[in-house]
Amino acid sequence: MPTATRVAGFWAWKQLGRSVKSGEKGIRILAPIVGIKRKPDAEAEKDITKQNTRFLVGFRSAFVFDVSQTDGVDLPELHGISGDVGANRDRLLALLEKQGIALTYTEKIAPALGMSYGGRIAILPGQSKAEEFSTLVHELAHEMLHKAERRTATTKVVRETEAEAIAFVIGRAVGLETGTASADYIQLYHGNASLLAESLEVIQQTSAIILAALESFATAETMPDAELAKVA
Repeated sequence: MPTATRVAGFWAWKQLGRSVKSGEKGIRILAPIVGIKRKPDAEAEKDITKQNTRFLVGFRSAFVFDVSQTDGVDLPELHGISGDVGANRDRLLALLEKQGIALTYTEKIAPALGMSYGGRIAILPGQSKAEEFSTLVHELAHEMLHKAERRTATTKVVRETEAEAIAFVIGRAVGLETGTASADYIQLYHGNASLLAESLEVIQQTSAIILAALESFATAETMPDAELAKVA
């Protein structure tokens, strides 16, 4: 269905208070099969947080349904992000360039605000500067975390929870008013406090790397030319 905007499985829609309409045909997708490898008890006792290791077994056919194929309660609306990003937008763009990540603007990704393709980020034009900054950070987080082996070892829920949590941390750090925007987004992917706790170390480390990079660009902007030449 090329016009699909929000999709979920049959039971996922049930959890959101909506039901698939009678006679609707599902959209076939490839869903990952994730296995659990349990560590020996002696090893697991040393670190209770790492008792089990998730790994990709393969893929299976699954069916999802677009929101237009369902009836029920209204989905939560995403609240916007506001504030002045100042020079941080240019610093973030400089970070993307330094990382070798190309940036394009296209309406073809609508209704998504941004997409990460591994070495390239696409952004939906027309967003406010604050929203665009948050979207860029979200997609940068995907580029940093979810384009290698870790992608196959995590679910979409985990990946979206991590990326949006990082966007929230960076947004608040630069003074943006995020309100419930990030929480609303995470809820749409069934993220929760438990998932955030499991990914806390990854979220903290990645946020720290991005903030340090933004700070380094800010320092370079205020550094006298003579001092900057020494660093270069």
